[in-house]
Amino acid sequence: MTEYVEVQTAAGRVRGRWRPTTGAGGAPRSAAFLGIPFADAPVGDLRFQAPVPKAPWDGVLDALEFAATAQRGDPGVTLIPEPSVEGDSTLNVNVFTPDPTASGMPVLVWIHGGGYFAGSPASPWYDGRSFNRDGVVTVSISYRLGFDGFGWIEDAPSNRGVRDWLLALEWVQQNIAAFGGDPGRVTIAGQSAGGGAVLTLLGMENAQHLFHGVYAISGALGDVAMARAEAFGRALAAAAGVEPTVAGLSTVSEDRLLALQKKATQLGPSSMTTVIDEGLPLGPMIDGDLLPRPTGESLRAGVGADKPLVIGAADDEFTMAFTGSAAKALRWVPQGVLLNRLGLRKGVRAEYLAANADVARLGKARLAGRVLTDRMFRATVPRIAAARGDAPSWLYRFSWPSGHFGFAEHCLDVPFFFDCLDGPSMEPLAGPNPPQELADDVHGAAVAFVTTGDPGWTRHSGDAGIVRVYDEPIRDVADAYGSVRALV
Repeated sequence: MTEYVEVQTAAGRVRGRWRPTTGAGGAPRSAAFLGIPFADAPVGDLRFQAPVPKAPWDGVLDALEFAATAQRGDPGVTLIPEPSVEGDSTLNVNVFTPDPTASGMPVLVWIHGGGYFAGSPASPWYDGRSFNRDGVVTVSISYRLGFDGFGWIEDAPSNRGVRDWLLALEWVQQNIAAFGGDPGRVTIAGQSAGGGAVLTLLGMENAQHLFHGVYAISGALGDVAMARAEAFGRALAAAAGVEPTVAGLSTVSEDRLLALQKKATQLGPSSMTTVIDEGLPLGPMIDGDLLPRPTGESLRAGVGADKPLVIGAADDEFTMAFTGSAAKALRWVPQGVLLNRLGLRKGVRAEYLAANADVARLGKARLAGRVLTDRMFRATVPRIAAARGDAPSWLYRFSWPSGHFGFAEHCLDVPFFFDCLDGPSMEPLAGPNPPQELADDVHGAAVAFVTTGDPGWTRHSGDAGIVRVYDEPIRDVADAYGSVRALV
């Protein structure tokens, strides 16, 4: 079998490598094209500007290794292995296809998470080989992170990271047919900040031509208020000793700006409630231009109503924050004080605690984790579904308890979505022997949705609509998000 394969893109020719797929049936091999630039390197005069489409090149570009990432340095121990790659040319796509000579295959575009300040498209978990096995062309994209991607600067284009998503999706429209994909059948998907990214795009009028379906996993919306973003930008510039302008901030090295950003976003007891209520200060900003209004308002106005949506979250996304020594410390904290610190208003506490009595019985740590999870992730699911009204939406909950943590924590559903339970760093997240049958179901539903626009369970309707609950066994439950109704 030939090891290499070449494809002609609009900007030039690229060389990828064949690999075998995994599992039974379907396409036996997958071609990986890694690190194809969709924009010029965002450095120098382009650092704080909108992305510029990559200029054409001569000859054949080797797309055999992951290219530079916007994430810098050693990310430390993370739930998903997301390595950093050094270099300037950080705006790239990775394309995985079962057959570049084919045509009309559905396309999945993946946007990684990481709180809008971290994460990497070079994760081995984001490899598209299992989707390729099942006839889906898969693309993962990079984008600028943190202040470079989302920080307010007086005279710079806003939402530079969002503009990176848009240009990457334009690249897909222009080039995916050369890899066997159909530009008219593109589903965008992401997890955590990536899940928030695809919801942001769903609510953007000028993004509607770039995709045809949305799969949001544990979506963490940005929707940063303009005033908050500006205050953060001015404070960061002041800490750097420069004016909050392109000219001023361009004199600050990348390393120093990252250090100042890290210091400015460190979470302490006094900032916890603000972050829970308003999210992180760096993320998609309601700038009155690219994003004229919050995502929920756009969806209620009917934007994206023609796009099918699958949306869901894990049951205990951030409960791990209250394990170990934190759980012991919480034994001495009165419940009212704890709930107040987590921003659970007194007016809704009785209803919320009654609806979550099963979790409250497990102790304060589990209750604190569920409140944090619900406020930051799970309440978003029925809220988005309600905003969309009669638009085609399917809801799910990922409830299978990790063999390591004993509950369904943040990121646990990602390897099931990609059907990569044999991947590296799996046991610290999922424990030993995570169920392949569950991965078959989660991944299979994702393939069905990307292929047909329907994941295979009952479409959601009304406040108490059907929700697919991913556990052992899988079940479809009415009103499975009823426990967060007090927060919605």
